Amino acid sequence: MHRLWARSSLTFALAVVGAVGLGGVVDTGAAQAAADPWQDEPIGWATANGGTTGGAGAAEDAVHVVDTRAELVTALDNGGSPDEPKIIYVDGAIHGNETDDGELLDDQDYAPGWDLDRYMACFGPDGTEWSDDRHEWCEEQAALRVDGSGAQKQQIQLEVPSNTTLVGIGDDAQLLGVYLSVRLGQNIVVRNLELEAPTDHFPSWDPWDGDNGSWNARFDALSIVTGSNIWIDHCTFTDGRFPNSEAPEGFHGEPVERHDGLLDIEDGTDYVTVSYSEFVDHAKTALIGSGDGQGDKDRGHLKVTLHHNLFDDSAQRSPRVRFGPVHSFNNYFTGSTDDPDYPMVSEELGGSDYFLGMGLESMIVSEYNAFEYAGEGASADIVLDNLNGHQFRDSGSWFNGDPVDVSAVAERKFEAASAEAIAAAEQAGTEPPAWALEEFTTDVGWDPAAEYAYQPQTTSADEVRDTVLAEAGAGVLPITEP
Repeated sequence: MHRLWARSSLTFALAVVGAVGLGGVVDTGAAQAAADPWQDEPIGWATANGGTTGGAGAAEDAVHVVDTRAELVTALDNGGSPDEPKIIYVDGAIHGNETDDGELLDDQDYAPGWDLDRYMACFGPDGTEWSDDRHEWCEEQAALRVDGSGAQKQQIQLEVPSNTTLVGIGDDAQLLGVYLSVRLGQNIVVRNLELEAPTDHFPSWDPWDGDNGSWNARFDALSIVTGSNIWIDHCTFTDGRFPNSEAPEGFHGEPVERHDGLLDIEDGTDYVTVSYSEFVDHAKTALIGSGDGQGDKDRGHLKVTLHHNLFDDSAQRSPRVRFGPVHSFNNYFTGSTDDPDYPMVSEELGGSDYFLGMGLESMIVSEYNAFEYAGEGASADIVLDNLNGHQFRDSGSWFNGDPVDVSAVAERKFEAASAEAIAAAEQAGTEPPAWALEEFTTDVGWDPAAEYAYQPQTTSADEVRDTVLAEAGAGVLPITEP
């Protein structure tokens, strides 16, 4: 039964959410330990700047249960007061492509006549250059791609306003193909939800992106732009039903990339904690800082904590960081060179995959993370890549169960990238980039312990792995319908 439901008892609503906007009934009798998945408040940067409470204090008519896209849109609007405290329970699966009357839209609904094969044919057989004159349909397909992308964005993008708790009920709450967005929103909690990355029906091909060209999809599972005080907890992010292995074949025998990021944090966003969540089966997973040229927006911001998360077959960006003081502790990273859907091929093996991305002016503190990488040729080279950064500090982490000096990997990769950039500048007769002239340092300019209280698990990689595998992801918290 479709419904938009408002709870009648304000007293009970406040008792459930407490002071932190949990938005669900959780067994708080579990033992309190260093790794406590039942915590009713975040750990890390989301506790700063006044803390993150979501929809705590919501009025009785601002507590909703929704099970369709239309109901979710109505609940987010909150009776015309979208920024007032609200708690939204998601019951079952909600489809981003679902119309108000229950129809699921596809590419022909958004852009009748769109044809991916015809679009690709306009680049020629090797995908090197677009020509309007290559075929009679090229101009039409170019227009259809733009129009269809805009129509799909309008349909699937749902904006989460300030002072919201969005929480899943039970073990099957899903947002499927929803482009969940935070734009200038503050004080937001998202918990116990599976977020399946949208499938972009209209990806664009760029022949000049990389050595062989690249597909660019448009929609993230969750995008945070200039947001503040966000807590993402016990969520599962995944490509879900639409892995790359089942995508149409594009140029050079590679699949068409129909997914963008799982979680992007951009444009001066601040005070974010991502905890006990899963990032599974995806190519480019989590981006913190949108570009090297965005320093004016991002310097002094992008304060993010990630702890007790699973990154499984997450080929790149777990996360990729620019500018921000980012803290990663007790996360479990795993991948293999021969995974059938999302193989990870490190730089040492001739690929470009990695777990942690040390980008421009990033200030990453990594502690007691467990990295596992299997398959022929697998080595600790996979744990980190240099992407124009020179500051990084790790302590206590493990690779395949043994202690690993991730800081040494970071230093080696910085020196190699710096030497390459300087040599390229000399050959071109230009000045080398400023980052390449820096010295690598483990002094990142900040200390998490000075900013917030936390207690990492330090005993072994097995302890971290077992905790994350048992406790991370959607469906773990026993949240019940109010």
